[in-house]
Amino acid sequence: MKTKATLIGFTAILMWSFLALMTAASGTMPPFQLSAITFAIGSLPGIGLFVARPERLRALRQPPKVWLAGVGGLFGYHFLYFTALRNAPAVEAGLIAYLWPLLIVVGSALLPGEKLGWHHIVGALCGLVGTALIIGKNGFAFDPAYSLGYFTALLCAFTWAAYSLVSRKFDKVSTDVVTGFCLATSVLSLICHLALEATVWPDTTAQWAAVVGLGIFPVGLAFYVWDYGVKNGDIQILGASSYAAPLLSTLVLVLSGFGELSVRIGLSCLLITGGAMLAARDMILRSKERPT
Repeated sequence: MKTKATLIGFTAILMWSFLALMTAASGTMPPFQLSAITFAIGSLPGIGLFVARPERLRALRQPPKVWLAGVGGLFGYHFLYFTALRNAPAVEAGLIAYLWPLLIVVGSALLPGEKLGWHHIVGALCGLVGTALIIGKNGFAFDPAYSLGYFTALLCAFTWAAYSLVSRKFDKVSTDVVTGFCLATSVLSLICHLALEATVWPDTTAQWAAVVGLGIFPVGLAFYVWDYGVKNGDIQILGASSYAAPLLSTLVLVLSGFGELSVRIGLSCLLITGGAMLAARDMILRSKERPT
């Protein structure tokens, strides 16, 4: 059961790997407008399920702390991420924001029933180094002038790590409630868009297809399976494996003609894959011990 839930959670990482490609293909729509539309699309499967089975609407009756954690995680992460990218170079801000997998692995030691081993930490650190090689292909230059951007990127990392860890504590809460989180995030993003941005619509059918694809997968289904995975799977393995997202994203861009392979990407692949396998050492050993 735990292995299955972990694998289901990993499909979120696979979907997030297409986030960069789909975002690039969606045109020039500003971030909060894109967030409002895609989260609205991401909530549609849940709404359809509520219509088909109205009794599942009871899942939305949750204590305020559950809503605070859910909406704070989804909307808070994106708000802080967009703010970071607007106030600091994307390379440095992206690396700081991608501390969240390591924070999940280390923070899991605070959860009841979890045991943190050296291989979890080393595996996550390998993933972080591999991610740094991908993101910082031209090096890093942390300038104090971008302190606001760096600070919000750090808050972004803590926000998503906290959301994932707190979700584990709410393991009895149905994943159906993620639909409510997506709807609330869409509304809040719309408010931010109207207050801070000019509206820009896609120019082509391909751009609209990319927007819809974002809403269905990386900004939709991914959050449902991630919620299920962190609640029922191995959260340390999911944390360490999350570093596969920037690697797979880079490979997707390469295969799509937006980049090229290099020794740096190969080394990143070894570090991230090796780190994930090291973090998953116990699960791999358990699978080998099962009778065939």
